Amino acid sequence: MKKTPLYQNHIDLGAKMGPFAGYDMPLYYKDGALKEHEWVRAHAGLFDVSHMGQVIVEGPAAMEFVHKICPSDFTNAPDGRAKYTVLTNEKGGIIDDMIVTRLAEDRFFIVINAGRKDVDLEWMKQQLLDGARMDVLDDRALIAIQGKAAENAVKAVLGFDCSSQPYMWFEEYTYEGEAVYVSRLGYTGEDGFELSVPAALAPSVWDALIANDSVAPAGLASRDTLRLEMGYPLYGHDLDESISPIEAGLGWVVSKNNDSFYGHDIVREQQQSGTARTRVGIMLTDKGIAREGAEILSADGDQVLGTLTSGGFSPVLQKGIGQGYVEAGSVSEGDTVLVKVRGRELAAEVTGLSFVKAGTKSMKKAA
Repeated sequence: MKKTPLYQNHIDLGAKMGPFAGYDMPLYYKDGALKEHEWVRAHAGLFDVSHMGQVIVEGPAAMEFVHKICPSDFTNAPDGRAKYTVLTNEKGGIIDDMIVTRLAEDRFFIVINAGRKDVDLEWMKQQLLDGARMDVLDDRALIAIQGKAAENAVKAVLGFDCSSQPYMWFEEYTYEGEAVYVSRLGYTGEDGFELSVPAALAPSVWDALIANDSVAPAGLASRDTLRLEMGYPLYGHDLDESISPIEAGLGWVVSKNNDSFYGHDIVREQQQSGTARTRVGIMLTDKGIAREGAEILSADGDQVLGTLTSGGFSPVLQKGIGQGYVEAGSVSEGDTVLVKVRGRELAAEVTGLSFVKAGTKSMKKAA
């Protein structure tokens, strides 16, 4: 099993380790996942996300290549602008979701999911254009610091003043003579940053941040509950190669100015004519927790409307929440449904995908 450059840091902190995407990763630390979740919402949590893939694409055909593999448009984006987007296949299905940042007209920084890293890289290599080249940054770690105290902690510990850096924005800083890529974004719905640092420097950066009173380590278990409260999809559960961005409720990543991406004909047709299924949020009104695979039923229990693809307990709401796919048009936000959990039919409400208010920093620069 693979180990990230921060493996020993996790062992030293007493983390409960477990396998994830071929890596031995921290699931939670001594205080437990619930405390970690609450700490991130109130202060700042530190996550090791070094198992994710980091790629630089550059060259005169770099932008053309990016527009070929994803439906977003970077033509008029300013340098430093990061966008959440998806990697599509020939049928408009989602190979992965990812963050793409325009560093320059001919240079892009891409972060991909750990569980899809090998698939993504092979697909991207197959589509690579003459005049574009890929550099996989295997020598860099990725640390996410998330929570309202993140900005002050990064300044106090690393000396980076990010106060003018808006959400979904990239800046490069220097720490101990090394380049650190700082992206103001994350997977928790809180303000925060992902720090791409040289692997050899990562353990000392981690330890320095952990020493700050407002920062505590957080593992994959709390990362999952935090993203679920925000309605963010998890690849392999809420997204896969059979699901299009329109079905997934991610139509906003599809630019009207980009018809170069794979599967664009199918995606455009779905934009015009609709889809057979759609992703919705589900909040239990009865006591209980519904997990992935639970059936979503009509209010009278006579009809199966769909299936949960993610589910769990919201520490903020103190309720069971989830997301899943239902037959398009079968329900509307606010409708009552039933969720079948171990033979019991629990009352629930159809909601929007986000269950808590985002704490991310608003944009201040040109979009």
